[in-house]
Amino acid sequence: MLSYEDCLALCELTEEEVEAISEHEHLPEIVAAEYGNYLIHQPNGVPAIRRIILDDIEAARARGDVKHALALRLVLRHFVQRHPQHRARGKRSSFPGAARGAAQKDPKGASQEADEEPE
Repeated sequence: MLSYEDCLALCELTEEEVEAISEHEHLPEIVAAEYGNYLIHQPNGVPAIRRIILDDIEAARARGDVKHALALRLVLRHFVQRHPQHRARGKRSSFPGAARGAAQKDPKGASQEADEEPE
């Protein structure tokens, strides 16, 4: 039988990244590890996980949990550093603010997230 630690080792995400997915999706951590493993291997999985972490940061700030928001920013920074191939090119987006963290339209009209971490 696999333990939670075994699942973490197999899912290519850190424990903090799995916890962010768990928090966002309201899943037990072991299920979030499986979901994260699924996402990380999908073409748009890295941007999806990045968006999950950004959503968690927004939620923490909205409820006034500054400490948790800062911890999640570190999780996001580490995640983006480990997946640099998915950074957006061109204009850097920042977070939070009116234009910050907003989805951008590509030439085909599909919505895509700017893959920059918050400052």
